[in-house]
Amino acid sequence: MRCQLRHAGEGGQPIDGDRGPRDTAAVGDGTSAPPRGSPAWWDERYAGAELLWSAGPNLFAVEEAEPLPPGSALDLACGEGRNTVWLAECGWDATGVDFSPVALDRARAAADRRGVDVRFVEADVFAWRPERAYDLVLLAYLQVSRPLRRQALTLGAAATAPGGSLLVVAHDVRNLVDGTGGPQYRELLWTPDEVTRPGFTAARAGTSARPVDDATAWDTVVRLVRNR
Repeated sequence: MRCQLRHAGEGGQPIDGDRGPRDTAAVGDGTSAPPRGSPAWWDERYAGAELLWSAGPNLFAVEEAEPLPPGSALDLACGEGRNTVWLAECGWDATGVDFSPVALDRARAAADRRGVDVRFVEADVFAWRPERAYDLVLLAYLQVSRPLRRQALTLGAAATAPGGSLLVVAHDVRNLVDGTGGPQYRELLWTPDEVTRPGFTAARAGTSARPVDDATAWDTVVRLVRNR
C-alpha cells in the first residue's frame, strides 16, 4: 500500500444522513429553522455532534484511489474532510470544497493533527469553478435531487484532467429497501446508470455493499476515466 489507513470506521453518513428537500420548521422561539440543505442547516448539524461522519476515509474511495499514482485531487462537498485528508496522506495534492464553515474548520483541524497540507475552499460546489484540472475528482455522498446531480457530474467532469478519474460514491436507490441508514427520500438516491459522461470510460460501475456495524448499506460506486 502507498499509505496507511490509520483511522478505522466507515459509514460516510449519520444514520439519518439526508440532504432532503429544502424546507423550514419552526423552532422553540417561534422563528424558522434554516432551510434544509442550506449552509446554515448543515452548520447546525455539524455543530450538534463531535463528529458527524466517520473519521476514516470511505471504503470505496480507498479501493479506487489507492492503486492510482498520486497527483492532484479535488474532493467536492468534502464535509469534515475525511477523504481529502486521507488523500493528502497518500501523497495527493488535495483540495476540498464545501459550503459549511463548521465542517471546514474540522477538516483543517484534522489535516493539522495528521500533519498534511490540504487546501480547503469555502464555497458552494455548484457555484465554484476550479482554476485547474485534477487527476482525481471525488463526489462522495452528495445528496441532492437528480437535476442537481446532473449538474454536479457536469462540474466534476469539467474539472477532470485527460486520463484522470471522476469517482462517484453515493447512497444507492437499493438502500431504501435492502439497506440501512442514508436518506429516506428516493429523489436523493443514485443509480449507477445515471453516472455517465461523454468522453469518459467506466473503469467501475455498479451497486456495492458496504458493512455498517451488523447491517449492510448499498452504494452506487462509479469511477469514470476521461479519455485522452
